[in-house]
Amino acid sequence: MSTTEPINEEIPQVDDPNDQPAKRTPLPKFQLFIVLLIQFAEPITGCVIYPFINQFVRAIDTGVTGGDERKTGYYAGIIESAFFFAEAATVFQWGWLSDRYGRRPILLIAPLGLTFAMLAFGLSKTFWPLVISRSFQGIFNGNIGVSKKCYGRGNLTDPTNIGDAFSMMPLMWSIGTTLGPIIGGVLTSPATRWPDTLGKIALLREYPYFLPCLVSALLAFATFLTACIGLKETLPSAIAKSKEKRGRFHNGSGIEPSSSSILIDHGEGCDYGTGGLPQSAAEHLPVFANPDDVAKPLRPEDQAKPVPLRALLTRPILMTYLCYFLLVFTDMSYQVLNPLMWSTSVSLGGLGLSPYRIGTIMGTWGFCNAFFQINFLGRVIRWLGPRKVFTMSYASFFICIGCYPLASYFASLAGGVDIRVAAVIFVQLSFQMMIYMSYGSIHILLVEVAPNKATLGSINGIAQMLGSATRSLAPTFASSLFSISLQRHLMGGNFVYYVLLVVTLFGIRASLLLPRSRN
Repeated sequence: MSTTEPINEEIPQVDDPNDQPAKRTPLPKFQLFIVLLIQFAEPITGCVIYPFINQFVRAIDTGVTGGDERKTGYYAGIIESAFFFAEAATVFQWGWLSDRYGRRPILLIAPLGLTFAMLAFGLSKTFWPLVISRSFQGIFNGNIGVSKKCYGRGNLTDPTNIGDAFSMMPLMWSIGTTLGPIIGGVLTSPATRWPDTLGKIALLREYPYFLPCLVSALLAFATFLTACIGLKETLPSAIAKSKEKRGRFHNGSGIEPSSSSILIDHGEGCDYGTGGLPQSAAEHLPVFANPDDVAKPLRPEDQAKPVPLRALLTRPILMTYLCYFLLVFTDMSYQVLNPLMWSTSVSLGGLGLSPYRIGTIMGTWGFCNAFFQINFLGRVIRWLGPRKVFTMSYASFFICIGCYPLASYFASLAGGVDIRVAAVIFVQLSFQMMIYMSYGSIHILLVEVAPNKATLGSINGIAQMLGSATRSLAPTFASSLFSISLQRHLMGGNFVYYVLLVVTLFGIRASLLLPRSRN
């Protein structure tokens, strides 16, 4: 018998396809809101620097590139990658800690740490302090995978509403990537932009990038306060321990009940053991002579236990990991090239846009994308299934990346941004909305391939570690290849785009090998 056969028996089965579809269970809105708010911190802190980081690196007074635009990609890529490298190095450890000490304490650490890391970034004036503070941002964002565990079946979702819950994840990323560039673009160099008001503050004159970092830090701190007040624990063992601390076997009168009158605690999120009590409490119950005194046996999903590592490396899981890797690599490479290409001068193959215009364009698109995701993603996943949605949405990269050399060509003909360049950007951003559907669908597939509920933490931890490692490599790869393409004039400076188009074709092929959803 194969390793996976007994594992598959532990997975709760959904209704028969011939039966009437089950009514969708309402989502726990407030708890879901808090988890989404914590996830919101990653795109905000990750993307707020994009409008101004290239300007900072190429500034003559920093001594990084000495004003040479062709070298900007090397140093900007290191700063951007430091965030995700540190995240990759810590994400599995955060998941391991959350499986033992609970989701809540680990999730509270992230926004509080991000608050101080963002303040340190804004008060940096040279290259290496930026790298160090950026790394600390990645460390505290390393527990972002913990929040994804809360979406698993038996926690905040069930088979009838899991698609709606996971559709919120790309929505939060979309909102974060909307507000992040707006904050970074509009609030950069406030003393120069508003000399009569903010220009009178000496701190803002000395640190031109402090204000957008301060706003991001305040958002992270507000998230910490909200989570501290309202976030509930979802780890069954942690819930059981909490109940025991409040008084095991307490029946409200201070009298310990006898074995024949055991209180049945149906607390939300608990694993039920003998007598309906949490398993940790049931271990201390006396042995009943009469089987009728014992409550009905554990449900299959509550009997799930951690499985060996080899059970997490089956072909369906590995193919899902591969597609997740290609998605993150392609997306991060594409996202890094956006502000880099747009801010590069027209003579070198860019569009010559200022940080303010870059932030405005990215922010406007982000609002449109957020509306699109919240209204259509859940419906599309229920209609087509996560596998088909992933393939179609990932294929959108081919159009988005292909628009880069086309926009560069039209900009060189016009000497700047004209109606043709604007039309190409519009097409590019329109197809970019499809890309965000791939994240919601791939995370559903990660849940589907999990052997049982007890392995959700490990599955998401490995996926998040893989994604974070990829995010640490992709910015440096794409931005450095961009600089090499310009310096050596490879394929007219467009070599980086053609490489990414080949990667996209490989990813489309890999997506066709994804396992089919059990739903």
